[in-house]
Amino acid sequence: MKYHRRILVEKDVPCRMRDGITLCSDIYRPDEEGRFPVLLIRTPYDKEDIAFPMEVHLSPFRAARRGYVVIVQDVRGRFSSEGKFNPFFNEAQDGYDSVQWAARLSCSNGKVGMWGSSYPGLTQLAAAVSKPRELLAISPAITGSNLFDGFTYQGGAFSLAFNILWSINLASNELARLNLDEEEKIAVSDDLAKSYDNLERTCSPSAPPAIEIFSKHRLARYFYDWTEHPTYDEFWKQVDHERHYKELDIAALHVAGWYDMFLKGTLRNYVGLRRRDATGKRSRNQKLVIGPWFHELYLTNVIGSWNAGFHSQGAAIGLESVEFRWFDHWLKGDENGITDEPSVLLYVMGANRWRAASDWPLPRTRYTRFYFHSEGNANTLSGDGTLGIELPLEEPPDAYVYSPENPVPTLGGGTASSAHPGLCPGVFDQRALEMREDVLVYTSDALDRAIEVTGPVHIRLWASSSAVDTDFTGKLVDVHPDGYARNLCDGIIRARFRESLEKPNLLEPGRTYEFDIDLVATSNLFRKGHKIRVEVSSSNFPRFDRNTNTGHWENSWKAAKRAQQTVHHQASRPSHVILPIV
Repeated sequence: MKYHRRILVEKDVPCRMRDGITLCSDIYRPDEEGRFPVLLIRTPYDKEDIAFPMEVHLSPFRAARRGYVVIVQDVRGRFSSEGKFNPFFNEAQDGYDSVQWAARLSCSNGKVGMWGSSYPGLTQLAAAVSKPRELLAISPAITGSNLFDGFTYQGGAFSLAFNILWSINLASNELARLNLDEEEKIAVSDDLAKSYDNLERTCSPSAPPAIEIFSKHRLARYFYDWTEHPTYDEFWKQVDHERHYKELDIAALHVAGWYDMFLKGTLRNYVGLRRRDATGKRSRNQKLVIGPWFHELYLTNVIGSWNAGFHSQGAAIGLESVEFRWFDHWLKGDENGITDEPSVLLYVMGANRWRAASDWPLPRTRYTRFYFHSEGNANTLSGDGTLGIELPLEEPPDAYVYSPENPVPTLGGGTASSAHPGLCPGVFDQRALEMREDVLVYTSDALDRAIEVTGPVHIRLWASSSAVDTDFTGKLVDVHPDGYARNLCDGIIRARFRESLEKPNLLEPGRTYEFDIDLVATSNLFRKGHKIRVEVSSSNFPRFDRNTNTGHWENSWKAAKRAQQTVHHQASRPSHVILPIV
C-alpha cells in the first residue's frame, strides 16, 4: 500500500446536472500525477463537516493518502449547491449524474465507490438504483430502505420526534436561503431552536407545533408531504429502494446499530441485495456489521445508561479499516481477503463479544415461542404476568385503558438524537414505565442456563379494542438479577395497518384480531439468573405520534377518546413473542 504524503484540496468544484442545476463538491486527492479510484459522498449536512469525521469513520484525508480521489458533495438545494432540496426525490438522478462526472475527472481512473451514513447512505442506494456502470461498490451505514416503513413511519405510526427534529435541522439551512432580513431570520431561528429544545411541548396539542413555523415561513414543505401520505402509496413507491433489489448487483458493506432507528432498513438492504450463484452459494459481495450503537454510532461503549464494554466500539474492530479494505478490493483489485471472511460480524450484548456468521439471520436459528400467561392482572411490574414456553389454556385476558392524553413516554431505544435530553437513545432501566397501569408486563422465571437471542423478533398479539383504530406496542427486556430492566428492541403497529400498509382497514370494536408487532432485531445473551420480559402497551411518545383512537387521519384532539384494550392468551388466542435462539 502506497501512502501519499501531500494532499491537494479543491473547494466548491462545480458539477452540472442534466437539468442545468450546479452542485458543488470539495475534492481531496494525492498531489501528484496519476489516475485514482474515486470515493464519493453526497450529503445534505454541509460538506465542510465531512472533512474531520469521528476517528473510526472514513476520513477524506486518510482516504486521499491511501490513493483515492475523495469527493464530498452538497446535495441539491443544500449549502453550496443550487436548486431546491426535496428529501429522497432527486437523489437517483443526481446520483447518476454525479457518479458519471466523478468517473470522468482527469484524476479519476473511472472506478467509483460511495460511502456515508444516514442520509448519505440513502444517496448511495438511490445512485445504485439508477445503475451508473462506473459505480462498483458502496458502504451504506445506519440508513433506510423503504422510506415509508422504518423511516418516516413504522408499523403505520408516524415517527413524530425524528421527523420534527430532522425537519427543524434541515429548515435551518433553508432559512438562510429565504429573502428575509437578518432580524427576521434570527427570530425564526430562535423559534426553531425553541421547538427543538422543547419537543414534548412542541408535540402537545395545546402548544404551537413546529409545523406552524414551517407553514408561516414556507419551510420544510416535505414535512407536509410525509403527513399527507400516511399510507404506502405511489408517492412512497417512487423512492422505495426495496422494489429494485432484484435488479441490482453491487458490492455493499452495510453497517448498523442495535439501537439505531434505521436498523430495520439496513437489515433489509443486506438481505435484499445478497445473491446466490448457480451452485446455490451466497455471493461474496455483501457484508454486514452490527454493533450495539445508536444513530450517532461508533465511538462510545456507553449506550444510554449501560456500558456495552470497551470492545463494543467501532475502533475495537477497526471499522474504518474494514471500509478501506472493502473499497481497496472492489476499486483497486486488492486480494486482501475481505470477501473470504464471514459475511456477518455482530456484537452480542450481554456476552459483550463480537460474533462472526455466514449470513443473516444466523443459520440454525431456532425460533421459539414464549407465551403470555396471567390470571388477568398483568398490569404493572407488580402484576401476575408471566412468560413461558407452555401453551396457555383457558386464562382470563388482561385489560388496560389507553389514554392519548397520558401516553407512555419514550425511554431509550432507537430514538432520534442523543443531543436531545428527552430522547436519549439506547439502554435505560424500564422499571419506571413498568409501574404504569397501562403497561402489561410478562416475565419469565430466572433462567437456569444462558440463552443467546440473535435475530429478528416479533410479538404475535391477540387483542381487541373499544376503538375503531388504536396502537399496540411491544418491547423485549433483559431483567438482571438486581431488577435492572435493560431494553433490547421494541416496535409498534397501528391497528388499521394490521393487514396492509397500502390499504388500511379499521377495527370492529370489541372484536379480537391478531396483530404482528415487529420488534425488528437484537443480539443478546440472557445470562443464567436473568429473566426475559415482554412489555405490551399502546403508546411510545414522542418517538411515535399518539393515536387518537378515532380512526381519523388527522390528529383531531378535540375528538380524541380513551380506548379499552384487551389482550388475550388462551389456547385459541395464544399471544406470544417469537425469539430467535442460537
